[in-house]
Amino acid sequence: MIIALAQFNPTVGDFEGNSARILEMAHQAQSRGAELALFSELCLCGYPPQDLTERPAFDELNQKELLRLAKKIPLPSLVGYVGGAQDNTGKPVANCAALIANGKILFEQRKMLLPTYDVFDESRYFQPAHTQHVFPFDTEKLGVTICEDAWNDKRFWNQQLYDRDPVAEIVGKGSTLLLNLSSSPYTIDKRSLRHDMLQAIAKEYRVPVVYVNQVGGNDSLIFDGSSVAFMPDGRVAARAKSFEEDLVLFNSVTGEGDIRPLVEDELETAFRALVIGTRDYVRKCGFRQVVVGLSGGVDSALVAAIATDALGHENVLGVAMPSPYSSENSMRDARRLAENLGIKFLVLPINETFDSYRKTLAPAFTGTREDVTEENIQARIRGNLLMALSNKFGSMVLSTGNKSEMAVGYCTLYGDMAGGLAVISDVPKSMVYELSKFANRKRELIPHETLTKPPSAELRPNQKDSDTLPDYDVLDRILKAYVEDLRSPEEIADHYGFPLDLVRGVALRVDQNEYKRKQAPPGLKITSKAFSVGRRFPLAQKFSV
Repeated sequence: MIIALAQFNPTVGDFEGNSARILEMAHQAQSRGAELALFSELCLCGYPPQDLTERPAFDELNQKELLRLAKKIPLPSLVGYVGGAQDNTGKPVANCAALIANGKILFEQRKMLLPTYDVFDESRYFQPAHTQHVFPFDTEKLGVTICEDAWNDKRFWNQQLYDRDPVAEIVGKGSTLLLNLSSSPYTIDKRSLRHDMLQAIAKEYRVPVVYVNQVGGNDSLIFDGSSVAFMPDGRVAARAKSFEEDLVLFNSVTGEGDIRPLVEDELETAFRALVIGTRDYVRKCGFRQVVVGLSGGVDSALVAAIATDALGHENVLGVAMPSPYSSENSMRDARRLAENLGIKFLVLPINETFDSYRKTLAPAFTGTREDVTEENIQARIRGNLLMALSNKFGSMVLSTGNKSEMAVGYCTLYGDMAGGLAVISDVPKSMVYELSKFANRKRELIPHETLTKPPSAELRPNQKDSDTLPDYDVLDRILKAYVEDLRSPEEIADHYGFPLDLVRGVALRVDQNEYKRKQAPPGLKITSKAFSVGRRFPLAQKFSV
C-alpha cells in the first residue's frame, strides 16, 4: 500500500485554514498515487489546544469540520482531531485519530497514554482510550497510535511511565502496519532519540512503522516534522524534511519511498528551530514586523539575525539606545550589525531621559548612593521606548535575554525583559556564541568584535558581566545540571570540582528569581527543560537546597 506522510504547519483554532491545507495535501497525495494519507495529531484544530478544549463550541467545531472534510477528501485519510469521549466518566472529549473517506468516518482510535509532565498536561483535558482496535484496510490491518502511545516500550526505556503498552497490545491483535500520528515538540537531540525508539519498535515487532509529526511553532513549542517510515528490519524507507512542510510517499510492501536529506548538525537544527519558532509566533499572533533593541552585544545581535531570517530584513527594526555608559565600540557594532543584516536602524539616546529620572527621584534618594537602581532605570527607559515603537507602528518587540541571565535574574523587569517574545530565553550564553558563529557561516553578519569583547550590560562605568556572575562556561554547566538534570548543589560540586559555595549561590539565585521569569514574555523551547510552561515552581515558598 502506498501511504502519504503529510506533515504541515497548523494554527491552533484555525479550522478553516487547517482543513484547507489538509485537503490540498490530500489532493497532492492522490495525484502522486497514494492510497492512504496520514496527517499529524490534532492537526484539524492545531496542537496544543489547551483550555480551548473546555469550550463546548470548540469541541463541536472539531467534529463538524471533520465531517465537512470527510465529504471533500479525495482519498482515505487519517486525521487528528478532538472527538467525543467513550463514555460519561471523566473528561467529555478525547484526543482522536479518524479515518475519513467518502463522506464518512470509517474508523476512530482514541489516544490511550496521556502525558502529564514537562510541557504536556493532556490528562487535564482528555479521557484516555480504554482499548486499542485494529482496522482492516486494503491488504493491511492498521494499528493506529497517537504520539505518546508509542513511547512506553519496556525494551527501549529503562523506566516505563505507564502500566500499558499500546503498541504491544495492538500488535498482539494482529496489526500488520503501525501508524503513529504525533505532535512531538523539538528539543536538542530529540530527533535521534525518536528515530532510535521508532526503529526499535519496527525491528522488535517485525512490522512497518509510519510516523507523521506536526511541523511549525505554536507559542513556546516548536515542532520539527521529521516524519519517517521504517521497514521491519529497521531500515528508513521514507523521511520528510525537518522544520518544513513536506509530503513524502512510502510503499509498505516494497519499502520504496521518498527520503529527504537529514540535517544532522544539532547547532543548525537549533538555529532553524528558533527561526521557525519566531516566524510562526509573530505571524500567528497577527504581526508582520518586529523591533529589537541593539546594544552592540552578542545576545541582541543573535536575536536580530534570527528575526531577519524568520521575517525578512524589511520587517525588522533595530534600535540603539545609548546611555552615558554606552561605549563608542558598542554603537559601532550595533550599526554594523544593522548594515550587515540590511535591517532598518534607529538611534534614540536616553541620556536626557535618564537625567530627568534622576532629578525627579533626587529628593526621595537623598543620602543614598547610586546602585543597581539607577542601572535598572536605564533598562526600563529602553523598555518603554521599545514598547512605544511597538504601540505606534504595530510591531512586536523581541526581548533579547538568554537562558543564563534569565536563570539567575541578571535581567530587569519591565526593562530588557519587556516584549512579546523572548527568542533566546532557552539558549545558554555559551550556546549564544556558538549560534552566532553559525549565523556567520556564509558571511559576517554579526561583527567579529561583538563575538570577542567581554560581555557587559554597560549600565555603569567599566561594567562586565564577570563582575557579578561566574564565567559563563562555569555558570552554564551548573545551570544545566541544576535546572535540566535536577542535580543537587552537592552533586554538581562533586562532579565538576566547583566550590560548593559557588554552586549553592547559583542555585539560590535561580530559586529567588522565579518571580521574574513568571513575568517574562513567552520563550521558545529548545532544551529539555525551559523556563516556561514545562517548569512550574511556587513563588512564595521556603524550600531551599
